[in-house]
Amino acid sequence: MPKFKQTAEILKLMHKKENIRDIGIIAHIDHGKTTMTDSLLTEAGLLSPKYAGKARLLDYLEEEQKRGITIKTANISLLHVEKETSYLINLVDTPGHVDFTGKVTRALRAIDGAVVVVDAVEEVMVQTETVTRQALNERVRPVLFINKVDRLIKELRLGPQEIQEKLARIIRDFNNLIALYGEPEQKEKWQVEAGNGSVAFGSALHRWGFTVDIAKEKGLRFNEIIEAYKNDKVEDLMEQLPLHKAILAMVVDHLPNPVDAQKYRIPKVWKGDVDSEIGRAMLSADPKGPIVICITLTQMDPHAGLVATGRLFSGVVKEGARVYLVGAKQEYRIQQVSMYMGAFREGVDQIDAGNIAALLGLDKARAGETLVSVSHKDAMIPFERIKYVSEPVITIAIEPKHPRDLPRLIDVMGRLAIEDPNLVTSINKETGEYLLSGMGELHLEIAVKFLKEYAGGGLEIITSKPLVVYRESTLTQGVVAMAKSPNKHSKFWIQVEPLEEKIIQMIEKGDLAEEMGRKRLGPILKEAGWPTNHARNVWTLEEHRNILVDLTKGVQYLREVRDMVIAGFRWACSNGPLCEEPMRGLKVTLTDASLHEDPVHRGPAQIMPATRRGILGSFLSSNPIILEPVYKIGVSASTQWIGEVAGLITRKRGRIISSEQKGPLTIVTGYIPVAETFGLSAEMRSATSGHAFWQTAFDHWEKAPESVAAEVIQATRERRGLSPDIPGISRFIDKA
Repeated sequence: MPKFKQTAEILKLMHKKENIRDIGIIAHIDHGKTTMTDSLLTEAGLLSPKYAGKARLLDYLEEEQKRGITIKTANISLLHVEKETSYLINLVDTPGHVDFTGKVTRALRAIDGAVVVVDAVEEVMVQTETVTRQALNERVRPVLFINKVDRLIKELRLGPQEIQEKLARIIRDFNNLIALYGEPEQKEKWQVEAGNGSVAFGSALHRWGFTVDIAKEKGLRFNEIIEAYKNDKVEDLMEQLPLHKAILAMVVDHLPNPVDAQKYRIPKVWKGDVDSEIGRAMLSADPKGPIVICITLTQMDPHAGLVATGRLFSGVVKEGARVYLVGAKQEYRIQQVSMYMGAFREGVDQIDAGNIAALLGLDKARAGETLVSVSHKDAMIPFERIKYVSEPVITIAIEPKHPRDLPRLIDVMGRLAIEDPNLVTSINKETGEYLLSGMGELHLEIAVKFLKEYAGGGLEIITSKPLVVYRESTLTQGVVAMAKSPNKHSKFWIQVEPLEEKIIQMIEKGDLAEEMGRKRLGPILKEAGWPTNHARNVWTLEEHRNILVDLTKGVQYLREVRDMVIAGFRWACSNGPLCEEPMRGLKVTLTDASLHEDPVHRGPAQIMPATRRGILGSFLSSNPIILEPVYKIGVSASTQWIGEVAGLITRKRGRIISSEQKGPLTIVTGYIPVAETFGLSAEMRSATSGHAFWQTAFDHWEKAPESVAAEVIQATRERRGLSPDIPGISRFIDKA
């Protein structure tokens, strides 16, 4: 492992909180995040100027270099001197491709500010909106870098006035995102302006950039930049306007230090008592307080084991420190503390509050986990759950070519799921299928490559074609279904109905789960229109946006079987009766029950199947439907190709929701079913002769047309080895 000359200076700065900036680089794919980062590394002496803009140093994985995209988040600590003051910049480079947006979400918990990079030609795109919304949701303050200004000059050949109008439009559209997604206190305060230096302009590829302040200081007019390109004097721009100075000046002047940021971020990401000892320590990033870390990244190192990376909100973490994982309920002694230098970790004696640390020795650590000093384990409230903006909507079946490799495949699938919580691994026990679900085709393709790498070679894997994940739901209320336990000694009366959309949205935001944990769910549901007896008696929320409500009165022994009923509810919701896809958006009501007096006759093997049968019976008596996942699609192309773009989206069962002219380009936004996007890339290139830029992001679930639903049910039942016909209601509902 190389030693870095800056390490000693960085360690000295770690206790000077006002001189620390924890920042991330976020953007739509190919807008130039990693290329821009190369310039920052050059300034820190970590990369030769000769390779800046081309090396993509933080894309250290072979797959990233080959594809020219960022797949994993990468961390590095930089020294920067501004007006004779030294600053420590803890930098996180994040993926831009929507399939890896979960990694962006996790990285945002560790940072306080973000440089949002926007392509001057493409302007604000789908993923720009997504990552900005994610940042604002975590109270991460954004600044703006408008990249690829050279393309406006060389490719589009715009004049100074046209360029100015285009740049002004990008700033306006970006501020609209802040106004739309920012919280009331930040909507105005966090607006960016060219005049105050919170917007920078430049070309990451050619390594020049400026803010308005820098332009005034240099006496520079935009005409001179245009002339530099016309006269082939771009190198003069690099010398006169080095990009790193513009970006880092913007970061230092407009993004907060940890002490300032944690005052408003902690109440957002942690719902404990801010007046408690732990709360006060985190609000002030107190190094004398208890160790408190939110783990944001876990990776498997073939030599060191699991490496847990996270933001240290309080305390000082050292080798040998005794800590406690709140979720895993386990104590550990930290084996090593490291700081990141790109692909490398450098061991250090200690890391102070307000910084990002990598820790060894925490084998059960997972992304989103809360770590605290053992002495404070009983007082610690865990951090808020990290909320993802997307769901795994594409699945592949996977198996080893040679049966002897099955144990190894299961092991590496487990390791992969630890590193990437947005990959869902599961086993269909009836069919023996090993399933891997992800955000999109690229996400799964990369996952399979990593599986082979983690296995250490020699593991041959067979994968199915990508399959779309569906959900089962209903449009109407079902009957009150009575189901008996297998031994006929206990009975349950259960009714299923659709959950209101506003309640589903509250579950998706995580609001209901948080309030349920604090036993304050009732008033919220009552305010949302639920009857008082319904609002007060929610038993559980299920991950696919389903709620179980108890409306029984005076049923003996019900308290003793409550956990079994909840387990039966989760079982039913995980495999619907139409084709064993998860059920979504249901309100399940337990209206009555009759339980055997002998505990021997009301164990899990009796209660769980009875609960499940009652739910499935009522569901089938309603108006069951299939929900399909729908992407939001954004396409930018010159006006002459927009007809082809719109025609292609329409043929794919999609619909256009807006079309906006932005200079020479038109931005088309619409919705398209995920099932229709396989092969879309080739078709889009063909239809537009390669002149369209586009990206999709999961947006919502939608009722599938009846013809599509029938095909999905038939194909899925056949693939899973089920009988061709959907089971009848009588299979699940018993007679009194």
